[in-house]
Amino acid sequence: MTTISAPIAAPGPALPACEPRIGWQTFEQAVPGASDALRSLSRAVADAGLEHRLAELVKVRVSQMNGCAFCLHLHLNWARKAGVPDSQLDMLAVWHEARGFGPRERAALSWAEALTRMERSSVDDATYAAAADAFTPSELAALTTAIAAINAWNRIAGALRFMPVTAQG
Repeated sequence: MTTISAPIAAPGPALPACEPRIGWQTFEQAVPGASDALRSLSRAVADAGLEHRLAELVKVRVSQMNGCAFCLHLHLNWARKAGVPDSQLDMLAVWHEARGFGPRERAALSWAEALTRMERSSVDDATYAAAADAFTPSELAALTTAIAAINAWNRIAGALRFMPVTAQG
């Protein structure tokens, strides 16, 4: 009796090559005003008084969620310079279960996750209420703007595969 065995299948789809689709400089030349427009959003957030440390913490988390290596690398460095403790950066991906995040940080991270996942469902009232309790209306508007800006950057840099500086050859 002959036994026929099926070929062993790969464990999942192959990972995409980590080569840039369009480099940063090519993007800048193709759409010269886009970077300036997004940077102006960041300046508006800073001018509104949202703490830089908190803004960077949120930008790291959103970049983790969106899988944007370029933005994650950049904002991890900026978060460290802004004074975000390594203990928070180390546990940020699991902040829901981790100690070391205060109520204001938790509200900001929850708000960031809700806005980043809006394609799945609308932002629920409880998440908004927690954010509104932790932030003034002006701060919440600035936080929302920071989240919108990093999501835009992630979609540009992630889709075009901008390479983090340390990953470039």
